[in-house]
Amino acid sequence: MKAIVVLPTYNEAGNIEELIDKILLVDESIIVLVVDDNSPDGTWKIVQKMGEENTRIKLLLRTEERGRGTAGIAGFKRALEDGGDYIIEMDADFSHNPVYLKEMLAEIENYDIVIGSRFLEGGGERGRHPARKYITYLANFYIRTVLGVRVKDATSGYRCFKRAVLENIDLGKMDATGPEIVQEILYGALRKGYRVKEIPIIFEERKTGDSTFNGKIMLNSLIKIPLMRMKLKK
Repeated sequence: MKAIVVLPTYNEAGNIEELIDKILLVDESIIVLVVDDNSPDGTWKIVQKMGEENTRIKLLLRTEERGRGTAGIAGFKRALEDGGDYIIEMDADFSHNPVYLKEMLAEIENYDIVIGSRFLEGGGERGRHPARKYITYLANFYIRTVLGVRVKDATSGYRCFKRAVLENIDLGKMDATGPEIVQEILYGALRKGYRVKEIPIIFEERKTGDSTFNGKIMLNSLIKIPLMRMKLKK
């Protein structure tokens, strides 16, 4: 079975090399696909050089589009084209620890989607301000209520999919451009009856660099949630 880890990146030069090395050590069958939005700090150049030395490292460089949502979709499409049986998406800032990949790949054998969850026993967050934890909790409550989903961590971007899920939810019709792409894909999959398993993870504050996520982006994403439900229910 072929597992492809998709890493959307923007200005992650301080993290990307160490993260890729740790991911590749988890299992020799894993391939890493970095989707970079032409990072000014040269993230893509680091990945390109690593790929010249290791065929398990791939680069998808985007020079005309930018955004977490479209980057995620582009990565999923390329992973499907490249024959991925299991496709994993995770953040490139070390907030998602590669140590959980082995459990995800074990659990995906019996489920369609495996999600790394902060809200299960054994899960949580480390290094984040208490206010941010509270905001995350409220955002999840809002999303679960509006979309009517039972997933505890509906904002988690650490997820593993069987290829059939991504093939059947029509990625071409997904129109989220920001972080709300996580909910759009999840909601689309749940509406088709795919089985979800959550595993506990510790979400950690990024190691280096600055996050592009801010209050404006979060508010814009939350506004789109009810629109998403109306669109996908048609």
